[in-house]
Amino acid sequence: MNATGFSPKIFLAAALLLAPLAAARAGDAASTIAFSDPSKPGTLKIRVWHGDVTVRGSDVKEVSVKADAEAAEPTPRKDGLRVLSTSSSYSLSEKGNVVTLDYGAEGWTEGSADFDITVPSSTTVVVASSVHGDFTCSGVSGDIDVRTTHGDVRLDDISGGALVETVKGDIRVKVRALAPSKPLSFTSMGGEVFIYVPADLKASVRFRTHRGVILTNFDDKVLVTKTEISTRPHKAPPVPATPGSTAAPVPPAPGADTVNASPSSGSDSDDDWRDQLRTSIRVAADEVAIAARDAAEAAREGIEQARFEVAGSLDKMPPLPPMTGGKTVSGILNGGGGEIQATTLNGDITLKKLE
Repeated sequence: MNATGFSPKIFLAAALLLAPLAAARAGDAASTIAFSDPSKPGTLKIRVWHGDVTVRGSDVKEVSVKADAEAAEPTPRKDGLRVLSTSSSYSLSEKGNVVTLDYGAEGWTEGSADFDITVPSSTTVVVASSVHGDFTCSGVSGDIDVRTTHGDVRLDDISGGALVETVKGDIRVKVRALAPSKPLSFTSMGGEVFIYVPADLKASVRFRTHRGVILTNFDDKVLVTKTEISTRPHKAPPVPATPGSTAAPVPPAPGADTVNASPSSGSDSDDDWRDQLRTSIRVAADEVAIAARDAAEAAREGIEQARFEVAGSLDKMPPLPPMTGGKTVSGILNGGGGEIQATTLNGDITLKKLE
C-alpha cells in the first residue's frame, strides 16, 4: 500500500472493469448525417447483413445512427490510402438525398451489430439487403420497402406505402392512415401476418394463405368478404366415360366456386358428378403442393446466389417468387379504399381493429 492508502492492485482491477464499459460507450456514440436537400423528403437505404435495426421517425433534420459497432473512419491514412477491409465497422454516406447505411459488405465474415436510427418523419426507408435480423420502424410517413431472409418485421404508426417480404419471420403492422395511391403488401413464406387498422379505415383487402387461416374481429357488415380456393391453371386429367354415356364429362375448373356449383347436364348422375368434383379437388391439392415447393426452392436458390454477389451490386434482396393457390379472401372494409394485401405459405393472417 502506498502513501495515499490505495493499493496498485485496486487501480488495476478498476481499470479492467471500466475498459469494457468505455468500449461500449464508444460504440454507442451517435453518427449524424444531413440530406443534401432537406427541403425535400429523403431516402434511407439500409444494408445490414446481420443485426437488428430500429428506425424511428421524428421531428428532426438529420439522420442519426447509434450502433454497437464502430463507424468506419472516413479519412484516409497518412500514406493516402483508404482501408477497404475494415471489419466490425459500418459506413454512413449521402448522395442525391439518399443516405446509405452499410454494414457487412464482406457478407458473413463480419459479426452481428444492432442499429438504432432516427430519421425525419417523411423519410422513405429501404432495407435493401438483410440476411438475419429483426427490423422495426415507427412514426414514418414515407414509403417503406423491406426485403429480409430471416427476421421479424414490425411497422408501427405508418401512413405511407409499404412492401414487406420475409422468407422466415412474422410481420406485424399498425396502420395510422392509408392513401388510395399507396398500397400495402406483406408476404412471409414461414411466418404469420398481423395487421392492425383503425376501426373506420376504408380499404380493399386481399389475403392468401396455403396452410393457415384468415382471421378478423371486424363485423361482417363492416368487412364484406368472399372466399375462394384457387390454384394455378393446369390441364385437368381426363375422366373416364361412364357406361351409357357418349362422352366423358368435364370436371369443374380449378379455381371456380365449387361450393355453389351444380351438376352439369352432361353427367349421367349426381354420383358421377361428385366423383368428378373429388378428382378436381385432388388435382387442385396436388397443384398447391407443387406450387409451394417450387416457391420455397426458388427462394432458397435466390438467397444462396445473393450471398456470393458483390455487396455493392446488391441493391435489393431477390424478390420472393409469386405464390399461387391456397385460400384467398378478398373484401371491402368500410366501403373500400386503398389496397391491403397479405400472403403467407405456412402462417395465419389476422386483420384487427387498432386499439
